[in-house]
Amino acid sequence: MNEDILVIIPVHNEEKTIGNVLRELKKNFKNILVIDDGSKDKSKEIAIKEGVQVISHEVCKGKGEALKTGFDFALKNNFKAVITMDGDGQHLPEETLKFVKKYRKKKDIGIWIGKRDIFSRKMPLIRKITNLSMSILISLLSFQWIPDTQCGFRLIKTDILKRIRLYTSHFETESEILIKTAWHMYKIKSIPIETIYNKEKSKIKPINDTIRFFKMLLFIIYSQLFKKWKN
Repeated sequence: MNEDILVIIPVHNEEKTIGNVLRELKKNFKNILVIDDGSKDKSKEIAIKEGVQVISHEVCKGKGEALKTGFDFALKNNFKAVITMDGDGQHLPEETLKFVKKYRKKKDIGIWIGKRDIFSRKMPLIRKITNLSMSILISLLSFQWIPDTQCGFRLIKTDILKRIRLYTSHFETESEILIKTAWHMYKIKSIPIETIYNKEKSKIKPINDTIRFFKMLLFIIYSQLFKKWKN
């Protein structure tokens, strides 16, 4: 049942899908943690009913804060790795086993990240443009090719979480994790996954999240340069 791995699912108003996701995950994982990030629907109640662990934020703090809450839990409970995935049905629960298989075989990889088919007809055009441009930029900053940096379906070794400090709070946190992981000399590898898009409206706010992303870049680059100068 992969007891050394914690599955972390940040949730914000996912009552239509979270139940099915959890039921499938429970077939292969004993430890599942839902971070209810200020949901106004029945997401929390459904997760509790499914018998998984739930931590609630009374108000919506952002996906990054939800992930950090999950990471803190994983470190305090001595898990060896975490799997992060969405609760809206865009990540197939059965594909978690792909990540586990790779993790068991290649212990030198710090992060296994999902790779969607960016050129699939299923992916909206704006997503294709954003994903490709961001992947190129983050890959350059990480000094290694990461084909789909915007995919939140990942397996992360907790050794990494012990070493990096995360400052961001929203979707840019996932990019911050990749860049800082690479700067600590860990390898990041990709796993092909299904490309699934439902009719639900995306929670990403293009203008605000782009501004946050570049603020994050400026901050971590400045911090790194200041650290080198200080030493």
